[in-house]
Amino acid sequence: MNVRPLFHPSLEDITVEGILHALSDPIRAAIFADIVAQECSHNCSMFLTVSDKAIPKSTLSQHFRALREAGLIRGERRGVEMHNTSRCAEIEERFPGLLGAIVNAHTIQSNDEAQAKKRVAKRSSRRLVKSK
Repeated sequence: MNVRPLFHPSLEDITVEGILHALSDPIRAAIFADIVAQECSHNCSMFLTVSDKAIPKSTLSQHFRALREAGLIRGERRGVEMHNTSRCAEIEERFPGLLGAIVNAHTIQSNDEAQAKKRVAKRSSRRLVKSK
């Protein structure tokens, strides 16, 4: 079986615009934040559910490709599995503080969204109790 090598841009070819574009998708931002938080390689199948949403494998592959081509992750084939690791340390050398700020902002936003969902669920349950 002949498998094409994965494209990983050199550090000099990674751009702020490419990073921001790759992370402009909420699913990709969530995937990247999870990879960064774990600090170890992740099998792609660990992300079949992201932000409580089921993600088809084909769509997931496209998200990983976008992250890889932006230079945010490094993919490595291990048998039939693809393992992904963050390139944060490398990118920190080129753009100090950029990824930390983005991941921190994503975490704040995710926490705010989770709190908003809890408030809505709480109001809905109150309405159900009152209507009975």
